[in-house]
Amino acid sequence: MVKIVADTTCGLPREMLAQRGIPLIPQVVVFGDEAYHDDKELDTAAFLRKLKASPSLPKTSAPEPTLYHPIFRQAAENGDSVIVVAPTAKASGTVRSAQTASQDFPDADVHIVDTQTLSCNLGSLVLVADDMAQAGKSADEIVAKLNDMIPRGRLYFLVDTLEYLAKGGRIGGAKKLLAELLEIKPILQIKNGQVESFEQQRTKKRALARLVEVAAEQCKGGDEAHLCVIQVEAEEEAKALVEQLKARIPVREIPIYELPPAIVVHAGPKAMGVGFFV
Repeated sequence: MVKIVADTTCGLPREMLAQRGIPLIPQVVVFGDEAYHDDKELDTAAFLRKLKASPSLPKTSAPEPTLYHPIFRQAAENGDSVIVVAPTAKASGTVRSAQTASQDFPDADVHIVDTQTLSCNLGSLVLVADDMAQAGKSADEIVAKLNDMIPRGRLYFLVDTLEYLAKGGRIGGAKKLLAELLEIKPILQIKNGQVESFEQQRTKKRALARLVEVAAEQCKGGDEAHLCVIQVEAEEEAKALVEQLKARIPVREIPIYELPPAIVVHAGPKAMGVGFFV
């Protein structure tokens, strides 16, 4: 038997993961001297309330290695395999935490996959891995499939405000003010495992139209595309984005996932995006 392990940066609904029996490892969000696990102690709604009231940007940290111990211990006892489908090591210490934990269970067959991505594309990889595990595929077959998909992932997203990038020291206050005066809306991407600038548009409307355009140019559609939309505090806009994507790309379904706290820390409220595999 192969057990798939996810963490909250995948953005998949907890109910979905629970139904599938996929363990969900939390990230840690730190406001001042208070630390919260973002699975049960701090959901996105509660996080947003604290974020908006905080004078400084909260910090995030990777899961404690001990959170993996029960899963690895049970796998060792049962002779099962475990695949940790982890967010990019360039933006999260989750891979390192899982590796540290696995060293305490040398008899367990543990595979840790650095997916080099985040959010809904990470979620898509989790679901593909679990579908294969449920179909009786081996750990090696599943890891090979993930490694084939990883370089084909594309994830583009836009932020509604540069406030949170400024709070985090990513840009200066003067640049933030200028961008706001010009109504610049940056479009970001996950490339080579890290967040990079893609381009800028002058309004949010243009930025959203550009997201549709880029997705339509690059995504061929079909079930293998795993096309998905991400949002936080932008449900209606996300639904409209889905309809525009459906009009351009041949897919049966485009799920909408809410961004988790560990990503909203940097993206801020009303961030939106689209992910798929080419």
